Amino acid sequence: MSKALPLSSHDNLEGQIKIEGPWRLCWRRFLHHRLAVGSLLIITILLLSTIFAPYIVPYDPNRINLSNMYQPPNWDHWFGTDELGRDMFSRVIYGGRVSLTVGLSSALFAVVIGTLLGALAGFHGRFIDSVIMRLTDLALTFPPLLILILLAALFGTSLLTMIFVIAAVSWMTVTRLVRASFLSLREQVFVEAALAQGASNLRIMFRHILPSVISPIVVATTLGTAAAILTESTLSFLGLGVQPPTATWGNMLQTSQDQMGIAPWTAMFPGLMIFLTVMVINFLGDGLRDAFDLKKIIG
Repeated sequence: MSKALPLSSHDNLEGQIKIEGPWRLCWRRFLHHRLAVGSLLIITILLLSTIFAPYIVPYDPNRINLSNMYQPPNWDHWFGTDELGRDMFSRVIYGGRVSLTVGLSSALFAVVIGTLLGALAGFHGRFIDSVIMRLTDLALTFPPLLILILLAALFGTSLLTMIFVIAAVSWMTVTRLVRASFLSLREQVFVEAALAQGASNLRIMFRHILPSVISPIVVATTLGTAAAILTESTLSFLGLGVQPPTATWGNMLQTSQDQMGIAPWTAMFPGLMIFLTVMVINFLGDGLRDAFDLKKIIG
């Protein structure tokens, strides 16, 4: 009885994709990225702690107790207290609720704008592509921080305003990424087959091409969230973000500037939370990028 020859690594990969499906294969590859898995666990804990903040924090984050000013970290106040005797742990958790909301929402909003503009430019080309890309190039020429300060000064510092302001300076990278993917995919056979069957342009763009671009969009969203959190913290530190007494990590740092000598914990803990959150989101983005890059296996 003849013995079957072993399959090549490429054949094994094709069989694996057919059996598992591309998303399942990406998830399995993601699980092999230990830093990304650990980062996903940490960011999940952070998100859950901010969502359920009213049930977690021991004190009202805005409760003033002047007899308890500048308490160092202890069993009653894990992160110490600030200049008004407010519990720092409670304020850090509630501050994370605002900072993460602004970061996630503005990144998603920027991705929606960038995806729509990139899809239009990449699919239609010619005049529409030229107009959108010149608009994108123009937006990239302005210093982002200057535009952020100008927009924040013009439209105010509410939570919703911060989301739109940060998204307004963050959509350009996604636009270029989606445009490049659409320019490549619109020449594929499956697009020609859809056109031959009478599918509309909108159906081809969002039903046939866009699903193939989801992977880089997910990675861009992840990395954009980290950048948006840093941007919100910068604006709040400059006094142009969400205003006290509402706590954000950025305005907590801004308030603690004059307290570094006598109460360093008032700056240390919000600063550590910004550093930790941005770091784990970037690690998560790296893991997603590697998981979605099937060329690394094939190659």
